[in-house]
Amino acid sequence: MGAPNGPLFEDCVFVFILSRTLPRSLAEESKSIVEENGGEVIPFDEDFDLPEITHIISDTVDFPQYSEARLQLKPVVTVTWITASLNKNKEASIRPFTPDPSMIFANVTITCEGLPTGDKDAIIGAVLAMGGMETSSLTKMTTHICALTVDGQKCQQAIGKRLKCKIVLPHWFDDCMKLGKRIDERPYILPDPEIFRSDPSDPIPMPSTDILSGASSSRPGALPMPTDSPIRKLTVFNNKIVTISGDLDISSRLRKVLEDLIVGGGGFVSKTVHESDMFVCHWREGREYVLASRMGLDVGNLSWLYHLIANNEWISPMRKLLHYPLPKNGIPGFKDFRITLSNYGGEARIYLENLVTAAGAEFTKSMKQDNTHLITARKSSEKCDAAMEWNIEMVNHLWIEESYAKCEVQNLTDPRYTHFPPRTNLGEIIGQTQFDRALLERKYFPRDPTPSPGDPKLVRRNIMREKDRNAPSSRRTDSDADMEDQDEEIRPKADLNKALSRKKSRPSFGQQVSTPASRRISGLSGGKENDTPSTGSRSAKDKANSRIHAAAPDIALYEKEKKRKGGVWGGERAASRIEKEKTLERSSSPANKHDEDDEDLSEDETRTPKRHKSGLPPVQIRLLTTGYKGWLGNLAKEEMDKKKLRDIGILVTTNPVTCTHVAAPAMVRTQKFLCALASGPTILTSDFIDTCIAKGKVPPEKDFLLQDQQNERKFGVKLKDAIGRAKANKRSLLRRVPIYCTADITNGPDTYKDIINANGGSFAIYTGRPFVKKTSPEEDDGPAEPVYLLSGQKPSEKLLWPKFTEMAKEGNMTPRIVDSEWLLDVALSQQNKWNQSYLAERKKG
Repeated sequence: MGAPNGPLFEDCVFVFILSRTLPRSLAEESKSIVEENGGEVIPFDEDFDLPEITHIISDTVDFPQYSEARLQLKPVVTVTWITASLNKNKEASIRPFTPDPSMIFANVTITCEGLPTGDKDAIIGAVLAMGGMETSSLTKMTTHICALTVDGQKCQQAIGKRLKCKIVLPHWFDDCMKLGKRIDERPYILPDPEIFRSDPSDPIPMPSTDILSGASSSRPGALPMPTDSPIRKLTVFNNKIVTISGDLDISSRLRKVLEDLIVGGGGFVSKTVHESDMFVCHWREGREYVLASRMGLDVGNLSWLYHLIANNEWISPMRKLLHYPLPKNGIPGFKDFRITLSNYGGEARIYLENLVTAAGAEFTKSMKQDNTHLITARKSSEKCDAAMEWNIEMVNHLWIEESYAKCEVQNLTDPRYTHFPPRTNLGEIIGQTQFDRALLERKYFPRDPTPSPGDPKLVRRNIMREKDRNAPSSRRTDSDADMEDQDEEIRPKADLNKALSRKKSRPSFGQQVSTPASRRISGLSGGKENDTPSTGSRSAKDKANSRIHAAAPDIALYEKEKKRKGGVWGGERAASRIEKEKTLERSSSPANKHDEDDEDLSEDETRTPKRHKSGLPPVQIRLLTTGYKGWLGNLAKEEMDKKKLRDIGILVTTNPVTCTHVAAPAMVRTQKFLCALASGPTILTSDFIDTCIAKGKVPPEKDFLLQDQQNERKFGVKLKDAIGRAKANKRSLLRRVPIYCTADITNGPDTYKDIINANGGSFAIYTGRPFVKKTSPEEDDGPAEPVYLLSGQKPSEKLLWPKFTEMAKEGNMTPRIVDSEWLLDVALSQQNKWNQSYLAERKKG
C-alpha cells in the first residue's frame, strides 16, 4: 500500500477481471476511485503481466491467471475490498474479501452474544479459518450476530437501529461446518427460526440455482445461439488456439460450425495440441489428452466448449465436474452400484443422473430393494422411508460429487455425506465441488511414465519441464510430424504464428517433476520431445569419463604412495583419510550428492532448447548477492525485483558454486562472499542491482566493478589479484589440505565447512578420537606435512589441543592449531599463506 502520508493506493497496480457479477460499469466506477487514491489500473481489455500486478479485483476465481496468481501470492479480492480499505484509510484484510468458494465464510463478520465460552471459541475459530472475521462489539461491518435469543444488548441494539446484520442461531454455523458448504441462513434466523417452528418433514420449496446452467451434461443438446454479432461479439476465443479431438463423435457439419465460431471470435483452430491453448475431447485417455494435460492446456469437453460460446466468458474446465472429459471406464468401485435420487429437481436432477452414469454406476428412476444407494437432498420422502426399511445407503449429493472429483469411492462413514439439516434442501449447494488437478494428474496423466524394458535404469531421473503452452514444439516425434503433415488449419499458418508470437508465456503446472524419458511416450515430456533414456545415459557416461580423466594424476599419485613402507599419511594421505571417513555421509546425502544437478533443477535455466520458448531471455548473468539491504524485511519487493532481473537475463542464485557475478556493498568476509570468490566471479557493487531494476536493462559491468581500497588495506589483499588467483586455482586452493574443526567453534563448523569445500579442501570435525595410525618417521620417508585444527578459545576446545598435537605427530604430521582468521585470510586472498600469528595459542583467551 501507499506510504503513511501518501495516497492510499500509491505504488499499487490493479487489474479488474470483468464478469457478469463485475460488469464494466462497476469496474469503471472502481477504477476512478483507485486512480483518485494514487493507484494504477491496467486497461480492462489488455493482457497483463502478472509480476507487475499488485492486486487482482475479481468476483470469481474463473480466470486463466488465478492459479499462477496464488503461486505468486498475489491478492485476489472482490471489488468491495476497495471500499473497505477506503473506509479504514488503510489496507483491509484480504481473507474476508476472497472470491475463493472454499472460503465459505468470506464476507462474514461475526460477533457472538450469550454463548458458552467453548461454543463461542469454536464458532469464531471456524469462521476465521474459512475466510471470515470476528469483532467483539457490534459495528457497521458486522454481518451476523450469533446468539440463542434476541434478548441480549447487541441483538436489541441491532434491532433498534435496524442494522442489516442477521441474528442467527449457532446451529447455522454448525451445519455449514459439517457440510463444508455455506447454506442459506434463513431457517436459522431469530427471533422465530424455522428449524424450531416447522416440522422437518414439512414440504420445502425446491431451490432454484443457475450454477448448473450449461454444466448438467457432458454431451450438450442444441448448440447455443452464435454470439458473434455486432451487438455481442464473441471474444472468449480471442488469440486462443483450439484443438477439437476426433473422439467427440460429432458430424462434420457441426464441427465446421464450431470452428467458424472460434475463428469468427478471433481464435484459431489447429489439429495438433503442440501449439494449442485449449483441447476439447470427450474421454480422459489417448495420447493427445495426456500430452495436452501435461502441457497445462485447458482440457475440457464439448459441454465446456458450448458453455464458453453461450456465456462468452472463460471458465476453468475443472470448475464444473461435467465440463471435464469423462473416465471411459467410470470410477473404480461404481460398476456394481445401483443408485436413485430423491428431493432433487430441474437441472440438479439431470446433473446427478448424468454424474451417476459418468461414474460408472447404474441409475434407476424408481427404487427397489436391489438399489445400493439413495442420494437425497433431504431426509424426508417415501424413498427415504423405504431406504431405511430396506437398509439402503442414504447419502447427500456431496458423496457422488466428491467420489467423482477424487476418482475413487468415498467412505460412507464420513458424516458430511449423511448430514441433512432439518429445513434445508441441499440442492442449493449442488455443483460447487471442483476437480483437484494433482489428483487427476496422478490418476490419468502421471509425470513418471514407465520406461521401455530395454531402457537403462537411471540413478537420478532427468527433469521433465513444463512445455510453454504458447509456443509450438520445436522438436517432434515422427508420429507428430506425420500427423502435422496432414493438418489443414482453419486460419493461414502465418496468422497462427503471429498469434503464437503475441501470446505471453503461461504458468506451468506440477513444475520440476522427475521422470525418465521414454521411447514409447517421447514427445510427452516438457523437455526435448525425442529424447530417450539412452541420451541421459550417454550424458552421465560423458560426465563420469571426464571426472576419471581429471582424477588420473591423483590416482597415479595414490598408487605411488601405496608403495611406501608403513602407513600412508601426510597432506594427501590425511586428506584421503578424511575423505574416506566422510564418503558414506556424502553419498547418502541427497543435498550433497547432486549439488550441481540440484542447481539446474531448482533455478530458471536456459541450457536446453526448451527454455527458449518460455518468453524469457537466456540467462546471461547468475548473480549472488551478499550484504544487499534493498530487500531486507520486504519479501514482496524481493520477489518482484528478482522477476524483473530475470526478464533482462539475470538470474539471482543462492549457490556460490555456479554464480558468475557477485553483488556486494564492500569487500567482506561473509560465508557467501568467500565461497563465491573461489570461483573467480565478477564482483560488482550493490548499486548494479538497483540500476538494473530502475532501467530495465543490464548496464555496462565495468561501471559497477567493486572498488574498496579501505578494506583492501585492512585485509592486505588486492581484490583484483585475488579474483585472478581464484580463476587460476579453479576451486582447488586447499586441495589435499586436511583441515579439522572443533564442534564448539564460534559461528559453528558448517560455516567453515562450506568455505573449505568451496576451495577444494578436506573437512572433518575433531572430537578427540584418533584420526591417524601411529607411524614413525623411519617408516614414512615422506616429508611431514601440516594438518590444521580450527579452534576458538573455549575451555572445551583447548582440552582438545594436546590430543590433536600428539596424534598429528604420531602420524608424522605438523600440527597447526589455528584461529579461524587463518582460513578467512586464505580464502579471501586465494593464497595458501602461513605465519605464526595464526596459531590459536598466541591469541588471548
